[in-house]
Amino acid sequence: MMVFPLWLLILAAAIIFVLAIVAGYYLRKLAVAQKKQAEQLAELEKAAEDQRKRVNDSIQIIARTLLDDGVGLTEASIRIRVLLDALQVGEEVKEEFVAFYTIAEKTSHIPILKDWKQLPRKKQFQFELEMAQVEADYKDFAMDAAKRIVGRSF
Repeated sequence: MMVFPLWLLILAAAIIFVLAIVAGYYLRKLAVAQKKQAEQLAELEKAAEDQRKRVNDSIQIIARTLLDDGVGLTEASIRIRVLLDALQVGEEVKEEFVAFYTIAEKTSHIPILKDWKQLPRKKQFQFELEMAQVEADYKDFAMDAAKRIVGRSF
């Protein structure tokens, strides 16, 4: 039977000790990185939830304003559709509030903001008549949808 020299055993123990220290260092570094990543993820989730609440609040304000005749049906429909899409609602919600989507779609070709102001008055009048017709066709459906949307969270 062969006996290992003592210095070789001490060297092996020293190497194992150094490797254990290095492994411990990297395990600690990994734990710190994972903790930091978890904190960042929690912050992102909180920010996303806050944003979702702000969008939901905006939908509620627009729906109530529509019910109080404080905003036009076309404008409210466009805004609500954009906000619901921003929340990435499911198809069942889109179907439930199809009136907003329909009105927004039927008036999507009408210029807005700066482009609207650049139109000749005659063209604006034509578009206003078109919007009035769409609003008349879908007003009851949209007002019912606005009533159902009040108090809901998406």
